[in-house]
Amino acid sequence: MSAASVHSSLVRNLLGAMTFIGAAGSAGVYFSVGRERFWVNWLVWTLFLLTLGLGNLFLVALERLVGAHWSVPMRRVPERIASLIPLAIVLLLVAFFGVPVIFPWTYPAAAHNPILVAKTPWLNLPFFAIRLAVCATVWMLFYRFYVRGSLRQDVSKDPVFTVRARRLAPLFMVVFFFSVTILAFDWISGLEPEWYSDMLGVYLFAGTFISGIAAMLVGVLALRRGGRLPEVQAKHVYNLGTLGLAFTVFFAYIGFAQYLLIWYANLPEEVIWFKHRIEGAWQPVALLLPLLNFFIPFFLLIGGLGKKHPATLRIAAFSILLGHFVDLYWLIFPVLGPVPLFGWPELAMACFFLGLGWLQIRRAMGRGADMPVGDPLLVKGLEWQL
Repeated sequence: MSAASVHSSLVRNLLGAMTFIGAAGSAGVYFSVGRERFWVNWLVWTLFLLTLGLGNLFLVALERLVGAHWSVPMRRVPERIASLIPLAIVLLLVAFFGVPVIFPWTYPAAAHNPILVAKTPWLNLPFFAIRLAVCATVWMLFYRFYVRGSLRQDVSKDPVFTVRARRLAPLFMVVFFFSVTILAFDWISGLEPEWYSDMLGVYLFAGTFISGIAAMLVGVLALRRGGRLPEVQAKHVYNLGTLGLAFTVFFAYIGFAQYLLIWYANLPEEVIWFKHRIEGAWQPVALLLPLLNFFIPFFLLIGGLGKKHPATLRIAAFSILLGHFVDLYWLIFPVLGPVPLFGWPELAMACFFLGLGWLQIRRAMGRGADMPVGDPLLVKGLEWQL
């Protein structure tokens, strides 16, 4: 057995052990700490894995939509990371059992709240379940079409799939925007249903997109370092870093715009949501968001030099990924109280979800060639010049 095989087997066993220990610890959270903390942790990590998968599927469809050539040699990486979608859908379906525990609009007291009564046509369990089923179905259909179709094209070399993928891309964009908005309203805003923001869907989309770019960047750099993408040159990675820089600014703009509009309107039912998250013990967490999601990646990537060095790109990408998780934590965890919680329950569930997600991506990384060798645009992508 080669050294590479031994190393791969060791990593797989370690991830399996981590997942098992995390699962045992998560069970302990449910039965000893409380169902509310268990389900809130479950929701944060499920949304983290789901948005990473959806963000990478969006990148795959975006390439098809605009007819980009430069990203074709790297496209197999986001296709593989998109394999988180089937896993996350299962986790989200499990999270449905936690809806009566952590979503106040399901409580008996909601019948006496005039605001929640007015939202009953939207916030009711049957319609909530229907929206979940519809979103999960369309995500899986597009995932199967784009990812499995690309793998089949490696064998068939049929250029017709490339044409079909581009024709379907506009429909995917429409479905993607609506489904991510529903995801934001149902699973984040629904935790505090008296609060509402028109921009929350755009905010989650922006976070999904930039975290997808960061995950793709980490994957491409890892494969290049392992010698699995020798044809992918520095110019391709440079352009991916440029894309990350652009949408880092976009995400920061959307986040600031949402805050500014609510601050300017100064409506009690809107500002109370931010008040709970930017004052007291939650203030340090709130200050982490611009640092991780904007300042660190922005100043690392703003110059041409930073985008030429893998180490700099890797730091920027991990900063964005960590920032995306902290953002979801900041959006969701305040429903448990005025003090951020981070103890063994959070550590146990982090082990479970990270181990599960990492195993899923490692499994996907072994499927098919490392580049879409059946795509007729691959040659143009390899020959592309800045």
